[in-house]
Order: sequence, then structure tokens, then C-alpha cells
Amino acid sequence: MMEVSEAKVSRTSECDRHGSYEESGVTLPFGSRRTIWSGCVACNAERRETEEKRRIAEEEAQRQRRLEQRLSTSGIPLRFRDRTFDNFVADTDAKKTALQIAAEFVDQFADHAERGTTVIFSGKPGTGKSHLALAAAMAVMKSSTALYVNALDLIRMVRDTWRRDSEMTESAVLNELSAVSLLVIDEIGVQYGTEGEQVILFDVLNRRYRDLMPTILLTNLGKTGMKEFLGERSFDRLREGGIWVAFDWESHRGARKAA
Repeated sequence: MMEVSEAKVSRTSECDRHGSYEESGVTLPFGSRRTIWSGCVACNAERRETEEKRRIAEEEAQRQRRLEQRLSTSGIPLRFRDRTFDNFVADTDAKKTALQIAAEFVDQFADHAERGTTVIFSGKPGTGKSHLALAAAMAVMKSSTALYVNALDLIRMVRDTWRRDSEMTESAVLNELSAVSLLVIDEIGVQYGTEGEQVILFDVLNRRYRDLMPTILLTNLGKTGMKEFLGERSFDRLREGGIWVAFDWESHRGARKAA
């Protein structure tokens, strides 16, 4: 029995976007002997890259959903999902600087992921700390996982595993908090600052420091207060390669009331 095989051919073709290129094709050995052409090499590469990005984004979205399901919490609370860099009111140089730092953190997130950068937003309530942190988390969630949680809820997550009927172990919760691509912890310092709370927060921060995972911390405390609350060991972790951003302007909430 005689074997037939496809004939490989080539031609010079023109792409509207990439100009002239050498196109390969295969002529089928049966029927009308139609030739199937490969198309523009550059266009094909772009399509593959787009598909790969879409696949990765979908995998990260599924990972985000599994994370939220396991921790019984939303990555970003619904009330705060309208926070963006575009609607942050940067009407002073100091606010513009804070906005720039937050936006650059997202733009260079891959680099920060390699270094495990910690960013601390420090200032009074109502100065926009949460707005910028949430905007950063929302942006990161487009391609990675992110979790926004206040410190008290984080501590409760861990303590809830101590119940006999808990579906998750303490180790599992700590692993989840350690593995999320970006963890935002709000209201650092609102708690009582007991030794037990310090141990839990230190454990989370130490794991993320150890594994080079980026973290954003929000606090009303200054550097001295933060050190007293977290303890010297945890604070030393933050200072190593960390970025401290002082939101040292008046609360917009107070400004609205005064008006």
C-alpha cells in the first residue's frame, strides 16, 4: 500500500501589522489538495501570549475563590470594591506622593514579590490609608490573589481553629494567610496588644517575611507605637526592606463635618 504524506511549502506573505514575513504551509495529499497556511508568526505568538495570560488569570481567579471559601471571607469586602487609584483625591503633594507609592507598588508587584516588600500606611482614621491599600489589592487581584482583613478578624480566624468543631486547623489558616500573593492587614494597633495577639500577628508576619510575600499594613500608630504593639522582633521584620508612608494630614471625615 502506497503511503501519501503532506507536502510542506512556503511563501512570502504580508501582515497588515507586522509587514513582510516568510509563511509556512502544508498541502494536504488528498481531495482538492488544499494548502493550509500558518499565518503571521508574530500574530500567532501574540495570540498564544494572550491565551496564556488569560489562562493564568483564570487560574488565579479560581485560586482566589478557593481561598475565600476556605477562610469564609471575601478577598475584598463588597462595600470597598469601588476604591481605585483614579478616585483617590490627591489634592496635596503629600497625598500625591502616597498615591504614587501605592501605584508603583502595583506596577512593580513582580519585583516586590521577589523581595517580599512590606508597606506600612500610618496615619489618622479617614486619611485614605484603606482607600489606597484596597485599590492596590483590587489591582493585584486581576492577576494574583489578595486578601484584605483587619487585624482583629485575622486573630479571630486563628483562634476559631481552636474550637473542637473547627473545620480548619490553625496550621491550615496560617498557611493560607502566608500563601496569598498580597495580604493587607488593617487596624494594626486597635487590639488590646496582649502577648497572645502579638504572637499570632508575629507568626503571620514572620511567615510572610520568610517566604518573601508582599504585605501592606495599615495603622493609626507611629513608629514608636507600632514597635511597642508588635514587639521588637516583628517591628524589625517590617523595617528590613519595608516602605513607611506617613498619612500626616487631617481626616477627610473631619473636614466634611467642619464644612
